[in-house]
Amino acid sequence: MALRDSDPAEVGGYRIEDRLGSGGMGVVYLARSASGRRLALKVVHGQYADDDEFRTRFSREVDAARQVSGAFTAPVVDADADAPRPWMATLYIPGEDLGTHVRRHGPLPADRLRELAAGLAEALRDIHRAGVVHRDLKPANVMLAGDGPRVIDFGISRAVGFAPADALTQTGRVMGTPPFMSPEQFTSPHEVGPATDVFSLGAIVVYAATRRGPFDSASPWETATQVVEGTPDLDAVPDELLPFVRLCLEKHPKSRPTPDELLHLLREGRLPEPAPEPEPAAPAPARPRRRRWWLVACAALTALAAVAATAVAVTRDDHGPRYALPAGWHPWHRQAKDPYRGDEAAPSPSDSFTRCAATGTSLVCAGDGVMAARFALSDGSQTWRKPIDPKPTASAATGGGRVFGTGPGGVVYVYGADDEDVPNRNDTTVTHFSVRAVRANTGALLWARTTGSSAMTASGTNGGVFTDSSGLDSGMGATDGDGYAVPVRRGVISVFGDQDQWYALLGAAHGEVLWKRAVPRGHDDDCTLREAGGRPYLRCAAYAKDGAATHTRISALDPSSGEIRWTATVRGSQNLLGQARGHLVLTDDETENTKRTLTLVDLSSHIVTSVRLARSERDATGYVARDTVYFTHYSGSLHCVDPFTGRLRWESDSTVEQPGPPLATTDRVHVASPTGRLAALDTRTGKVMGTAPGRDDGGTSDSADAVHAPLVLVGDALYVPYGIRSVYTVNVKDL
Repeated sequence: MALRDSDPAEVGGYRIEDRLGSGGMGVVYLARSASGRRLALKVVHGQYADDDEFRTRFSREVDAARQVSGAFTAPVVDADADAPRPWMATLYIPGEDLGTHVRRHGPLPADRLRELAAGLAEALRDIHRAGVVHRDLKPANVMLAGDGPRVIDFGISRAVGFAPADALTQTGRVMGTPPFMSPEQFTSPHEVGPATDVFSLGAIVVYAATRRGPFDSASPWETATQVVEGTPDLDAVPDELLPFVRLCLEKHPKSRPTPDELLHLLREGRLPEPAPEPEPAAPAPARPRRRRWWLVACAALTALAAVAATAVAVTRDDHGPRYALPAGWHPWHRQAKDPYRGDEAAPSPSDSFTRCAATGTSLVCAGDGVMAARFALSDGSQTWRKPIDPKPTASAATGGGRVFGTGPGGVVYVYGADDEDVPNRNDTTVTHFSVRAVRANTGALLWARTTGSSAMTASGTNGGVFTDSSGLDSGMGATDGDGYAVPVRRGVISVFGDQDQWYALLGAAHGEVLWKRAVPRGHDDDCTLREAGGRPYLRCAAYAKDGAATHTRISALDPSSGEIRWTATVRGSQNLLGQARGHLVLTDDETENTKRTLTLVDLSSHIVTSVRLARSERDATGYVARDTVYFTHYSGSLHCVDPFTGRLRWESDSTVEQPGPPLATTDRVHVASPTGRLAALDTRTGKVMGTAPGRDDGGTSDSADAVHAPLVLVGDALYVPYGIRSVYTVNVKDL
């Protein structure tokens, strides 16, 4: 990376030659000592240097790194924790970090995976013997050196021997990178020990084998829930490493092997025999013991995948930590006020929320053509509400507003549509589509970026048919709820251009266009942006001259560049439902409204397979939740289907009319109606385990088609949007 004008020429007497990268704590430079030795020199960001707690934490990083030998890490050469901008210099390790290597070259082959697992186990043994816990082990912190992997960046490590009363261990902060964090880092961060690094080791090996984490989900909240309660996705992990990975990813810290035991497992094909345990003097309560896991691992090595699957069932910890409710939570229900009240030119206020998103202590909801509003997660209090279109026009049918994701720093992303009358052109309105970043706690607009415009002329009055006076094509979903924008780590990938001929990445900080790519479609293609498993895809359906769908292309997008990584082609017009166990799941959206098959796309090989449904689903809407396909029916019937066999696992009368998108946990699947009636069903049998009644205090939408906002789960608090701009919340444990 090129140096910037603001970068120093030297630090601590070391000459700066290049930028290696920038992270949460500071900037890392390539530096050279007087003798010519190359160093990686980290300089703390200026805004943190005056933070006493941060300075103390950096001092600990230096102390921790110095305690560990350089055989498996980057040894410390020099440091100054008291400098105006603290810095630390370590030996420079040439090569790529594991995350960059896997993104560029794909998953590691089996032999290199085994070397990686052994090298990292050795590194953790060395780190833990020095009394240090890394706590942020992830692919970016693993360098692929010529002599084996090296662990770097002890930025949030802490020495095991620090007293529990230490202020920095009592802050309650959750620190780490969610896809590679352990369950205890979310549920009891004060009690994190060496076993947390072992869990991260297992997650890293899965990533190196599959190019995805074992608990990847669409949002940090979902990822955290999966880490604490979910089953890891290990489908593409080589059989010989499954026992190693499964043991690392056990939920309870005491059930995970030590690095020494993992090395023995890799060398001998089994864990060492445990020392005999003395008989207790009196009966003691049962608790997880490592002996059981050793026996399971040995059996798994003999029978590979089949027995490994049994190991999961036998050793599942049903008494592990669970989420609590948001601080100060109690049941509540609220209706947001109409921000257009009293404005005769306003669009109709009779619209439901279309989506809500939770971040920090806020639940932010947006109504299609109505508003965005903030509810406190704890008590539903509203601190702000506003129209997306501050100056609605008389000729516009609707404005637009839809929350579609969250960003860093407590930001929610909203897709908006502002309508503007064209002077001297009767009944002509220009709609400006935009992506906006809004501070969830205050409603302050961080940035707004116009992504396209379209001129419309009304034929008739009051909701008559609209025609596009400019001939613009909105095929990429400018007005389609789920096809316009997808949040990614660096910002938002959005449709772009007045004819939706581009898609672009808008930066999270300022909404600037970081890259822009042309949509690769034919003249009659209908293209939309989609998200599955937290990754962006481009879906393009092609049509013949007679209007019949011929095929659909699903293209995986590289969020960093916008380039298409690979494309799979499926027959007819198919909708992307989601991701299940390393496969994209699609189903036909035509065929006389009857779904007869599922289509699977393997994310590793990109091979397309078709699975015939055991029972055709007529007039049903399909969803993927926790590796399972659910079909909802207008009558309230809910069908649970295995996506890999097409077998109907169960069908149930949910008691919920017009059920919306299901929300599944490990043992329950929840559905709600437009009026707020809620049902919780057993995921294994479909039995209705609990219900909450519908409500009439929110009113009903004037639309003939019910609007379903997905349910939002924060810990054990379930938030149910219903009626007109209304939300209520319940404790899922009380259903």
